[in-house]
Amino acid sequence: MTSMSRARVARRIAAGAAYGGGGAGLAGVAVVGLLLAEVRLARRHVNHGAMPHVPKAQGLYGAGYTVPGEPPLRLTLLGDSTAAGQGVRRSGQTPGALLASGLAAVAERPVNLRNVALPGARSDDLERQVALALADPGQAPDVCVIMIGANDVTHRMPPTRSVRCLATAVRRLRTAGAEVVVGTCPDLGTIEPVQQPLRWLARRASRQLAAAQTIGVVEQGGRTVSLGDLLGPEFAANPRELFGPDHYHPSAEGYATAAMAVLPTVCAALGLWPADEERPDVARREGFLPVAKAAAEAASEAGTEVAAAMPTGPRGPWALLKRRRRRRLQEPEPASTPVHPS
Repeated sequence: MTSMSRARVARRIAAGAAYGGGGAGLAGVAVVGLLLAEVRLARRHVNHGAMPHVPKAQGLYGAGYTVPGEPPLRLTLLGDSTAAGQGVRRSGQTPGALLASGLAAVAERPVNLRNVALPGARSDDLERQVALALADPGQAPDVCVIMIGANDVTHRMPPTRSVRCLATAVRRLRTAGAEVVVGTCPDLGTIEPVQQPLRWLARRASRQLAAAQTIGVVEQGGRTVSLGDLLGPEFAANPRELFGPDHYHPSAEGYATAAMAVLPTVCAALGLWPADEERPDVARREGFLPVAKAAAEAASEAGTEVAAAMPTGPRGPWALLKRRRRRRLQEPEPASTPVHPS
């Protein structure tokens, strides 16, 4: 699918989400049925190798940066098993811990991490998760990272409903004063147990949803980072290294790669990224685009950020597309305060 046609589909899905339309299936009823059959086989394979325990990584990171009278930054993760960190054994290998320690190092300030993500969650679970995140008005998050979408595709959630649920969650979090960064739907075509010819169908459905998610998120004042096939080339070359033991979720190395892509956007949302990197770099093909076109381009190139840029014009809302440099993240030390499950 071309970038232009993906932009049209994304606009249609996002409009349906905004105005209550039902929307067509992501890849057609018949082919989605085939995809689901393939994914069920993949899940059976996953269950044979899955680790039921998801490491709990909540707590304080960067305690050495503590300054009396200055509270830590509050980071909350929401979403599905990817946000929870399923597939790794140690808390320091989860994306939450990697993001918290990276944010603490950039901000030179402690970061209090909370994770309300639920393995297997779809976008309609975000209402519950947001309620948990905002339960204490005096402890509202400074920034939230949401990773969601894969289960929406595999469970055939109508894309308009999926985007509507996500946009509502972003709006509630932004209204509470939190910055929001969304890692959009990953590329299901990279999952090892899913075979051809259905890999390209999975990829198509994933990218359509990711582009529509981007439009919905940006219109509510959030930012997105396309996870897409971020790990695709690496998975293809080193599937045993970047997939975890269940061959479905990322390994520690895979999560570190994803966290490296998301961290710069989290820092930028909080005003912590170097000012010279906030200006669009033409050499990296960055710039201002209609939001649907930016969303389609981002869905095609993993690690790309999209953020609101200008008021609505004749061609609709505009967005800034950025390709931020990734920096290596080290596995952090365990959280320095007791961990309390959500």
